[in-house]
This record gives sequence, C-alpha cells and structure tokens, in this order.
Amino acid sequence: MESEIERGVFIDRTEAEKNTLGDLLQRYLTEVSSQKKGHDSERYRLVSLQRDPITKIKVAGLSGKLMAEWRDKRLKEVSGSTVNRDLNLISHVINVARKEWGIHVENPISMIRRPPENRARNRRLAAGEEERLLAELELSVRSDRGTYEAGGTHNPWMRPLVILALESAMRRSELLALRWSDVFLADRYVRLHDTKNGEPRDVPLSTRAYAVLSSLPRHISGKVFPVTGDAVKKAFTRAVARAGLGDFHFHDLRHEATSRIAEKLENVLELSAVTGHKTLTMLKRYYHPRAKDLARKLG
Repeated sequence: MESEIERGVFIDRTEAEKNTLGDLLQRYLTEVSSQKKGHDSERYRLVSLQRDPITKIKVAGLSGKLMAEWRDKRLKEVSGSTVNRDLNLISHVINVARKEWGIHVENPISMIRRPPENRARNRRLAAGEEERLLAELELSVRSDRGTYEAGGTHNPWMRPLVILALESAMRRSELLALRWSDVFLADRYVRLHDTKNGEPRDVPLSTRAYAVLSSLPRHISGKVFPVTGDAVKKAFTRAVARAGLGDFHFHDLRHEATSRIAEKLENVLELSAVTGHKTLTMLKRYYHPRAKDLARKLG
C-alpha cells in the first residue's frame, strides 16, 4: 500500500472488501432500479439473483474465473439469452458501484465470454389456442359459499387486457401505463407516452379494440388497467397452463399481433408507426411476401 501511494496508483479497496455482490444488488434495487420505468421486470431479476450463492461473495473476491464458472453453471439451468441478461445486469450494477459509490473493483464480467443468444422467439397462436386462452380468462363463478369454481380467473382486467394486446401489439408495460386521459375513443386511437424506446406514439384502435375499451369501467386511479405487472404475469401464466398452450409468454401476444397487423398493412412505415419498432431489421421477420406477388407489382 505504501509503495502504491508513493507511485500515485493507490486504490482504496476497503469498500470492495466489505460489501458483497448481494449488497450491491440490494443498493441498486433501492436507489437506482426503483426510479426506472422498467422497474417491475428488473426488480424480479434482481430479487432472483439475490438468491444465488454467488451474491454472498465479497466484491473484491469476484474474478473472471469465478464468473465464468457461474456462467457455465447457469447455462445448465436456463437459456443463453437469460444468462446474458443476468450478466448485463450484474455488470451494470458493478459499473454503477465503481463510478458512483466509490467501490473500486475491476469488473469481472468484462473478462469472460458471453454465451450465444437464442434464436428470436417465433411463437404464434395455433388454431383454437386464442379461444382456449380467452375462455380461461373469463371470470370465475363464485358459489353461495364464497368459493370459486374451477377454471377462469379472479382478475376482471385480464381478458380485456389480453384482447387489447392482440389487437394493438402494445407491450405489457405500455398497456399498464395507459390512462383514460390518453384514450381518444371518438378518433379511435390511444396515445402512449412511456414506451420502451422512449418516444411517444399513437396507436390506432381496431373495431375489436375499440369495443373492448368502450366496455371497460373507469377506475378511480385514472388507469385503464389498474393492476400490477406481477399480478398480470401470474394470472396469465396460470391461464396458459389451464389452456394447455405450453411455452407461451405474454410478450408472444405482441409478436402475434404484429404478424396479424403486417398482413393488413403492406407499408412497413405504417406498421412501425403502430408497433413502435425502430429498425427495418426488426420488422422484416413479420413480412413474408411471395416472389410472384412482388413480380406482379414490378410490372
């Protein structure tokens, strides 16, 4: 230490030797993540990571070798894409700790290889699956004894939420942030202020979407869907299981909706205006034009 001080390269590692990775994750959850618009999903990942034994290790003890071993262990449990999201989050937390909290440590994530990403999900609803899913999202009937019959959901917002997702391609976070003050039924569109890419957009309403919104009661909170992201996730997962849809996630509704809208809107710019996709690369997988049709257009 004296030698480093004399050479002007001394780094105080006291905080790095005192705090565990779990301490950093908890501080980040409290001070940083809680202020972000994607708080719900990031909070879920942070809480999940905190249960991992590696979070008991002091930050100063983290190394590339240790994180590589953790990566390989996680790859036996989850996909490469999930591991990369975990690594990205841990890396960001450590960088925040280095730059803002005075915890001097080298970021071990920068030393290791990343696993390959999974192929983009391409799950579409097969014939009859939408009907089965919506049937399981019907409100459960309550008996005179106060108990609910098997099947259906206790959440009255789930069925209209799912239908609107299928009709508009809006993300779950966008739907849950939607307020009645931004719903313009007379002109058949809604305005989104809090989108993933940070830019507001107006989403047109199909006849079915218009009917769903028109039938909803107004909640005192001003929100169109006064439910939490966690409640939606749990109710949707249970409904998917009861409907026998297998590996189907809420975000797959956006893919299904975009694919359907792409069949109606031939102009890719019109499609991007509806869905909020920023690049042509992201939208190309929704268009499958036939060569003979393109040849006819060319004349």
